[in-house]
Amino acid sequence: MKGYVENIEEATLANTDFRRVLYTGKNIQLVLMTLQPGDEIGEEVHEDIDQFFRVEEGRGTIYIDGAGNPIADDFAAIVPAGARHNVVNSGDEPLRLYTLYGPPEHKDGTVHRDKAQAERDHENDHFDGRTTE
Repeated sequence: MKGYVENIEEATLANTDFRRVLYTGKNIQLVLMTLQPGDEIGEEVHEDIDQFFRVEEGRGTIYIDGAGNPIADDFAAIVPAGARHNVVNSGDEPLRLYTLYGPPEHKDGTVHRDKAQAERDHENDHFDGRTTE
């Protein structure tokens, strides 16, 4: 099949990995994320990448250029390129979300079971130009 078609809510709720790249196109990338209570993505800036977040389950805070915004089930947020941002799970349950990067940020097929693995692989998981198809 060309492209990506799946029930994204079911896929997001079933995900237990910190980061799981589902699809990588030339200009967009779909990634599932699960943050355990107290975990965070980690403050970062993507100079050339816009990012969309959609929360399916849990609660937390998204910080965009220092401004904290509470997020919970069914919330969405857009972080424009160049904005410093972070997502923190401030709840008692996993925070399950998906994110779209435009253009892609990670190598296609990247899976990080937990944040520690993501931090170890950080230098080696940047998008290398290879797409899903």
